[in-house]
Amino acid sequence: MALTREQIAMRVAQEFKDGSYVNLGIGIPTLAANYVPKGIEVMLQSENGLLGMGRYPSEAEVDADMINAGKETVTAITGASIFNSAESFAMIRGGHVDFTVLGAFEVDVYGNIASWMIPGKLIKGMGGAMDLVAGAKNIIVTMTHADKHGNSKLLAQCTLPLTGVNCITRIITDLAVMEVADGAFHLKERAPGVAVEEIRQKTAGRLIVEGDIPEMIF
Repeated sequence: MALTREQIAMRVAQEFKDGSYVNLGIGIPTLAANYVPKGIEVMLQSENGLLGMGRYPSEAEVDADMINAGKETVTAITGASIFNSAESFAMIRGGHVDFTVLGAFEVDVYGNIASWMIPGKLIKGMGGAMDLVAGAKNIIVTMTHADKHGNSKLLAQCTLPLTGVNCITRIITDLAVMEVADGAFHLKERAPGVAVEEIRQKTAGRLIVEGDIPEMIF
């Protein structure tokens, strides 16, 4: 069965490394702040000027002035810093973010990502995504495997305007975990109860499956 948004975020959080600096994009990525594994410390960075972002607040903890890049209220961990967006983007552009987690409309087998514009639809704009795909050392994309009409979002070549080129290394969807290399998607894990054949059918780009593919573990 396909993962929920929260389950995708839980799997994303398993990618966090102790001591790393991580930027979380708007949407599913921000949910990962609630699932940082026990025993590790990460510094979550928000492009609007917060280093040390914590989980979402309880009703009693809500501070309307403490928000992430998606304008959602958040908490701050011990040792957090608040600064202006110019300093925040200096961190990103200077390569000080170890990896970033972004949502996307499309990703292709060459590691290209389209995440900011759908012609004819009102979209908020690029935001910090172009800086993040250029400045982060590693980029993970998280999204649903197909759109609401059942069309694959993992393509042979992106059809929408690109955010970044040859920059995506890993994708976590509601069906699978994949790595992007050598002009193909390499299947590494599948959602519990999801068959490899279903992933094949919903992946438009070249898919490589080697050996038995394990289910994700939460």
